[in-house]
Amino acid sequence: MTACLDARVALPLLLLTGLVAGPALAQTAPPADTPYAPGTIRIAVDATDLSQRIFKVRETIPVAAGELTLLYPQWLPGNHSPSGPIDKLAGLRITADDGSANGKPLTWRRDPLDVYAFHVDVPAGVSSIRADYQYLTPTDGSQGRVVMTPNMLNLQWNAVVLYPAGHYAHQIQYDASVTYPAGFTAASALDLASGDGNGSATGTAHYAPVPLDILVDSPVYAGRYFKQFELNPGAKVPVRLNVVADAPRFLETKPEQVAQHRALVAQALKLYGAQHYDHYDFLFSLSGQMGGNGLEHQRSSEDGEDSDYFSEWNAKVGFSDLLAHEYTHSWNGKFRRPADLWTPNYNVPMQDSLLWVYEGQTQYWGNVLTARSGLRPLPASRDALALVVAAYTDNRPGLSWRAVQDTTNDPIISQRRPKPYRNYQLSEDYYSAGQLIWLAVDARIRKLSNDHKSLDDFARAFFGVDDGVWKTQKPYTFEDVVATLDGVVASDWATFLRERLDGKVPFASSVEATGWKLVYSDTPSDYAKALQKDNKGAADFVYSLGFAIDKDGKLGDVRWDSPAFNAGLGTGATVVAVNGLGYDKATLEDALKAAKTDKAPLHFLVREFNRYRTVDVDYHDGLRYPHLERIVGTPDYLTQIFAARK
Repeated sequence: MTACLDARVALPLLLLTGLVAGPALAQTAPPADTPYAPGTIRIAVDATDLSQRIFKVRETIPVAAGELTLLYPQWLPGNHSPSGPIDKLAGLRITADDGSANGKPLTWRRDPLDVYAFHVDVPAGVSSIRADYQYLTPTDGSQGRVVMTPNMLNLQWNAVVLYPAGHYAHQIQYDASVTYPAGFTAASALDLASGDGNGSATGTAHYAPVPLDILVDSPVYAGRYFKQFELNPGAKVPVRLNVVADAPRFLETKPEQVAQHRALVAQALKLYGAQHYDHYDFLFSLSGQMGGNGLEHQRSSEDGEDSDYFSEWNAKVGFSDLLAHEYTHSWNGKFRRPADLWTPNYNVPMQDSLLWVYEGQTQYWGNVLTARSGLRPLPASRDALALVVAAYTDNRPGLSWRAVQDTTNDPIISQRRPKPYRNYQLSEDYYSAGQLIWLAVDARIRKLSNDHKSLDDFARAFFGVDDGVWKTQKPYTFEDVVATLDGVVASDWATFLRERLDGKVPFASSVEATGWKLVYSDTPSDYAKALQKDNKGAADFVYSLGFAIDKDGKLGDVRWDSPAFNAGLGTGATVVAVNGLGYDKATLEDALKAAKTDKAPLHFLVREFNRYRTVDVDYHDGLRYPHLERIVGTPDYLTQIFAARK
């Protein structure tokens, strides 16, 4: 029995039973694959109000007489969820466009059942209307991701656009322009209307007209301190790294750093063997003020790291895998995306059942390409993988009641809201659990083919088709994935994948199949230490006591059924003292070391709101941090996987 009635059936039934009044049921036309006949829509964004952090928008919309429904994007690509920030749209005024500033005001009304839809009655004789409104960007992180600072901004078109209902997104043309703050340089995948092609822009930039789907897929990063790096100099299809930073010093780079970023592009092209863009722009912010980001697009990506990405580079651990992950999405997720994630416009619901391919395999290749390019050295690449293996071996007790497949619903269920016991509730585990599934697939292909084939062959066959094509996407299904794997090397891939997605095979087996195993020592890896660099005083006791703790003693996610949890400690409590001594990281580490021989329990003084209590934790196995260790006598597939391709 279905959980809800089809809307075409449910709404008439509700009317007949009197549960919903007729006038409240405004209708929004379903999208059709037909052009928006009245013509091209002009959208102009004034992005100069940095102090108040407001985008001011004017759309000039050709129309025909009758009812017009304007939609604000709700279901966002890359977010996989109905997370369009409509709460931040304000000041909407619609007027008949008579060519002057004093057009006749037109009344709009919001649909009572679909708050993302605005209905307007267009009078006879009116051929164009103006919609003026503001997008009020967050002024604080508690309101959402900060996208405007005194020195940079991130303009996402889905946040500022209204579009007519009733048409596929690729059938609605837009002529876009943006006025940037004085001294700012902007980068986007959009081509400039000047005929100079894609490039950085200043002042007011007029972009070449594009369909709505390409506009929304082409965000902008702009900043006062800007630098562009060519990542494949001289290539017919350019790839650029466009960097905006909080200050000029954060733009300074070493030659070897640039070389590693260029190697990322080279290694990706060796892997996929095709490009699905006519140019590609990494839009990269280095900031402690603008919110960090990682969002995929076909010809660009939005990437945000801390301001010290280059300046505090640690050669032992290298860089993060963010750029490699988002770049991979040009192939996996944009040119090829799951069939149930493709929608005709941004107000038709998405389904997320194949995110373990879309995000999970992208997570896999993001880490692999980061290693192959040298952005992350081999030891650090293994250490990064060790943290993932440990998490899905010893820090996801939620897998006892919930399968990885079910976590593909999390973008819709929780939309990345914080959770009190994430390790037990689970949240978007298709990313890293998906990474381990694809690691197991890679190892299996190598074993079945006597090491003559690998997941690289799948990537080229599945994502590397139709070189040079980027305006036509190729959706895929579970059966398509299985068929392509079968074409690489024959096996019962459907069962192999489902056993892991449905929780029937332990994740530790993934890395063991590559010739390595998870072990613990009393010292964290250099990579693990580096992850704490911006959180000084914080400590990781996840695999010993069962929690992470910040410098002030506040407990993070307490592992379900861990020694700390079973003693009564919970997420959010604050540790005031350990064994009678005021809490700090070193004090707790010393107490754990001593407890290996002293069989008395650890005594914690804990504060919860204004209440203090003591908690005894009976734990004696010392400090434990994850590492990978070779399994003697087995093939070392993992080192081969991470090795650069010649």
